[in-house]
Amino acid sequence: MDEKSLEKHHELVDPPRTLFDRADELGVPIPTSCGRVGQCHECVVEVFKGADSLGDRTDAERFLSGEFRLACQATLRGTKEKVDFAPLWRRPQILGSTATSAPLDLDPAVSTDGESVFRDSVQIGRFRGALLGLAVDLGTTTVAMELVDLGIGEVVAAHTFENPQRFGGSDVMHRISYDAAPAAQGELQKAAVAAINRGLRVMCEGLGCRPADVYEIVVAGNTTMRDLLFGLDVQPIGQRPYKSLTEIDMREGKASTTALMFGARDIGIRANREAQLIGLPVIASHVGGDTMAGLVAIGMVGSDPSGMDLSETVMFIDMGTNTEVVLRHRGVVYTASCPAGPAFEGGQVSFGMRAQEGAIESIRLNADGEAEEFQTIGGGPPRGLCGSGLIDLLAELRRSGLMSEMGVFRNEPKLSALTVVPEWGLSLSRQDVSLLAQAKAANYAGQLIVLQTAGIGPASVDKLYLAGAFANYVNVENAVSIGLLAPVPEGRIRKVGNAALGGARKALLARRVCAVLDDFAKEVQHIELETTADFFEVFVEGCQFKPMIDQSPEVLSPHEIIDPHIEVQV
Repeated sequence: MDEKSLEKHHELVDPPRTLFDRADELGVPIPTSCGRVGQCHECVVEVFKGADSLGDRTDAERFLSGEFRLACQATLRGTKEKVDFAPLWRRPQILGSTATSAPLDLDPAVSTDGESVFRDSVQIGRFRGALLGLAVDLGTTTVAMELVDLGIGEVVAAHTFENPQRFGGSDVMHRISYDAAPAAQGELQKAAVAAINRGLRVMCEGLGCRPADVYEIVVAGNTTMRDLLFGLDVQPIGQRPYKSLTEIDMREGKASTTALMFGARDIGIRANREAQLIGLPVIASHVGGDTMAGLVAIGMVGSDPSGMDLSETVMFIDMGTNTEVVLRHRGVVYTASCPAGPAFEGGQVSFGMRAQEGAIESIRLNADGEAEEFQTIGGGPPRGLCGSGLIDLLAELRRSGLMSEMGVFRNEPKLSALTVVPEWGLSLSRQDVSLLAQAKAANYAGQLIVLQTAGIGPASVDKLYLAGAFANYVNVENAVSIGLLAPVPEGRIRKVGNAALGGARKALLARRVCAVLDDFAKEVQHIELETTADFFEVFVEGCQFKPMIDQSPEVLSPHEIIDPHIEVQV
């Protein structure tokens, strides 16, 4: 056989190269636990360019669609076209928990006595040198985890990453629809469990301990994320009246709580065989356990009542793909959920991106609307704009008069896109502005309607807590100027970071916290925004880039002006 024939024979017997092989060459880590045979479904990648250069989907990829593929199954056809792809398991800039109120008395459900481990006075195992708990903030976009020493109440390791469920959609409604497809059922749960296991393993390896040393896990997540993790049917959450099965069961008298408690290993989490997995209770509909955890973190619930000033009007806003608003005024607690969508997290915006390296996080424009000064995460060249950068950009365009309140570019009204950073080709299109206006309007409407329901204006708020990574980095003055935030005096605003994770940690360390959450939830008045009489008008008003007007309508008592469509928890 001559050399040419040997070459051909070699090409015939060589297995086709996959995206996983290419990732190996590039040094890009992609998770897998099945040996690259298409069984674990952990190596999902997003293909940004060159999808036509890949082979057809295999049976193992039948649960995926669009730009998503399994790296171990997607083969390169051998063409010279470049294929751009990235794994869903990435570590962007994600905020950890922040202490927001006085520490609780240490009283975890799991403790040691000599060589034994007990849960609520019942022996569950032998002490092997470490007694750990795991707090998890399972967000729609990101996941944050903390390993906690239950003996001393201290965080000993932390880990954050993007939620790899993105192949099911960027928001909860898309994921609910995705989970309904027969070929996809269970895939979102599998992705979440695998990600938590991977994060737990990474933290334990760094500490020199084992996942088996973890005896208790508390998860704070919105209603959909929580129920997906626990394997519950989430379809009722996606249709009126938007309730979790746990909320339906409690209303029908079949359960006494909306909290969930399963054996961790029954769900697939590789902790101690006696470990419990606890999902914090929901407040109502889409206002879930992450909001409850945030309120625990700031001391609105689960704290010593003597340490709280109940006369203060306190507002809590957790901004994200879904924004939750909670207001306590004159002893009454109101809440609403705002489906803001992913625009301020980079979704669907031309040069929008998540808060990761290369994202412009702050920007100032010159008189021509071009970047005079900007700062990127990591200090490198710009790749796009994350949420805080987009807010700055909109505020700068309004301040300079280059964009009207209606989002029209004033110099050239018919211009389809405005170049912002010309040397890097970054621009903002009219479609981008429209998407951002709608996302802003959802936040605007939620805050304004909650305030109006209580019969007050923004100036009456004594303390405003801003939670979440997005809110932590935002320029408050700019956010107020475009109407994204209520104009509460800036001195009363406190950024509290990842309050959901901090609250989950508190629930992990103090049994009495979980004991009062259900009673608190029953007292909260849940406002269904879309059913309020003036929601459409408020939303349209919120689409304009101008500050919210503080009318301070304290002329009636809250109970006199509550909208009849408000749902009171019973």
